[in-house]
Amino acid sequence: MVEVRTLRGAELEANLDGVARLRIAVFRDWPYLYDGTLEYERDYLQTYRDNPGALLVGAFDAGILVGASTSTLMEDHAEEFAAPFRDFPVPMHDILYGAESVLLPAYRGQGIGHRFFDLREDHARAMGRGHIAFCSVVRPASHPMRPETYRTNDAFWLGRGYAPLPGMMAEFAWKDVGDTGESVKPLQFWMHKL
Repeated sequence: MVEVRTLRGAELEANLDGVARLRIAVFRDWPYLYDGTLEYERDYLQTYRDNPGALLVGAFDAGILVGASTSTLMEDHAEEFAAPFRDFPVPMHDILYGAESVLLPAYRGQGIGHRFFDLREDHARAMGRGHIAFCSVVRPASHPMRPETYRTNDAFWLGRGYAPLPGMMAEFAWKDVGDTGESVKPLQFWMHKL
């Protein structure tokens, strides 16, 4: 039985490297193709350790971290993700940004993703936020690394009440597997009103 719980204080600190390793492993696959490093991840994850508005949830199987979900107040996340919301009808201070949910493949399809979203939505309400937004990388269907059997998460997100925001895109750079340097990728925003 997988246990899903919010991580705080010393427990959060003790699991940050585990979250970093999960992000590197899960995002290495399509469609992110992220060639990450532990050094970058440790710096990135400071946001969750040092921010009282941030949320870090862990999924544990017999004490081993097998999944994680993160969120933060939209105005506290990276500028690349906040910028598209500067002229958006919903003010930034009403949005929780769902940064990522990563889960090892063997644990998918067991309801853990729903638990991640439940806790994220509970956190948004506790923070006085009426909306949750996240984004997903957009890759061309003809990309040579796209697996033939790839299935998007769109049906899951739509089933949770999220919808893509037309024309709302972020741009963020990272190094793809097999590349020598970073390149900018487009990411589509999705949103749900609580």
